[in-house]
Amino acid sequence: MNHIELGNKGEEYAVNHLINKGYTILDTNYRFKYSEIDVVCEKGNELVIVEVKTRKTATIAEPYQAVTFAKQRQIIKVTNHYVIKNRIHKEVRLDVISIVLNRFGMRLEHIENAFQP
Repeated sequence: MNHIELGNKGEEYAVNHLINKGYTILDTNYRFKYSEIDVVCEKGNELVIVEVKTRKTATIAEPYQAVTFAKQRQIIKVTNHYVIKNRIHKEVRLDVISIVLNRFGMRLEHIENAFQP
């Protein structure tokens, strides 16, 4: 499985996880300029923006550790655009779903409120 396929499979697992937890998926792979939000969903009165990081191994670092401060700024910029464009009037939460996926199985960790704007 190449890098793109791994990322797509991870996003598929993340979306299924969110649906099973009662989230309503509003959008996936929402793009603004050169940045992207992996999953836009809602639960209750919250808009939830989810960054999905998938890796084959966590030997060097957990996948969520790839959500650097620079990546967080990009996500916040795209989130602001999404909220304004869609006239969203809800609290916004920024989550990360960290996935290790390889021939031995899949491990998913959902980190709510992973970072703040």
